[in-house]
Amino acid sequence: MTMKLKSENMEKFNEAKQNFIASMKNNEDQEAQGAAYSEMIDQLAEGVKMSAMEAARAEAEQYAAQTNADGQLSAKQRKFFNDLNKEVGYKEETLLPQDTIDEIFNDLTTLHPLLSKIGMKNAGLRLKFLKSETSGVAVWGKIFGEIKGQLDATFNEEETISNKLTAFVVVPKDLKEFGVAWVERFVRLQIEEAFSVALEVAFLTGDGQDKPVGLDRDINNGTTASGVTTYPRKSASGTLTFADSETTIKELTDVFKYHSMTEEKKDAEGNVIKKAKPLAVAGKVVLVVNPVDAWDVKTKYTFLNANGVYITALPYNLDIVESEAQTQGEVTTFVLGRYDAFLGGGINVQKFDQTLALEDLELYVAKQFAYGMAKDIKASAVWTLSIPSAAPTA
Repeated sequence: MTMKLKSENMEKFNEAKQNFIASMKNNEDQEAQGAAYSEMIDQLAEGVKMSAMEAARAEAEQYAAQTNADGQLSAKQRKFFNDLNKEVGYKEETLLPQDTIDEIFNDLTTLHPLLSKIGMKNAGLRLKFLKSETSGVAVWGKIFGEIKGQLDATFNEEETISNKLTAFVVVPKDLKEFGVAWVERFVRLQIEEAFSVALEVAFLTGDGQDKPVGLDRDINNGTTASGVTTYPRKSASGTLTFADSETTIKELTDVFKYHSMTEEKKDAEGNVIKKAKPLAVAGKVVLVVNPVDAWDVKTKYTFLNANGVYITALPYNLDIVESEAQTQGEVTTFVLGRYDAFLGGGINVQKFDQTLALEDLELYVAKQFAYGMAKDIKASAVWTLSIPSAAPTA
């Protein structure tokens, strides 16, 4: 059963989430990101806690000794989340139960459309992660050499999964009153929300510095400094207006033609070392649009058919996905299966008892490794979105 927030809690949480996304995209300092992250988690924690209280109270009327939700957990999950209240991971880092990790990954790839379309894969590695410093916010950072080497060996590439994502998980001490299933769900929802926000921003617009290389990055023009390669944003490949049917067909034809060839590779002397190859991309192109701009786009291709039913349709089966991480006034397009996105390792949890620990809260650090990069420059593109105001109807 998915835990849902009440409308008033959801509104406050979404507002805090938008502030956190803006802080990450603007590369604000970690103190600012930490404040935005803390506010987002505070709103999430309060909302989930209220939902847990109501659900636990309702189930308590039917089950005297053990809630039905508790009974649905595996033995490993019950033990882990029972021990969570007994300082699990206080002295060393501990992996979440595989059942919980699988549920988090499933939610990430089914409840978050962009992560689903991008084809994020779980590498299935179960490693004991090294202890590392954190700053109290979902942050991207390099893996220590030893662990990176193990991952490299597994993937048979010198530079594969090279970034870790760290987030704090807040567990109110009195949450244990509502049963182990609610502790598990509370922790799982926080990890999912924190990771989904950070992963969407990184996979869409990450510059490669201690984070994945996003879809909107020019992977052929990276700049290396102090051993770190970063990638600039791509220039817009054109403008989409969706002005009318004829214009829309022409504009989307340009989009599909751009993606219908792989990139031609040349060496330093200009000799072709890998020829471009045609790709069948019909029905495989995804357009990522900000939720605000999405309504302007939908207005242009929603109409009333002869049966009096409103339908939506775009040429070539273009798939539109909304993402809060997408910059307004722009859209990003990519081809399904042509962006590599991996998560590696089980999610590691360790208790955090330093300056952010509060009397009524237990703070835990959750970490996972991630990698992302387009297969070549033609796999994705950025387009300017310029939709004229709709003409008034009679």
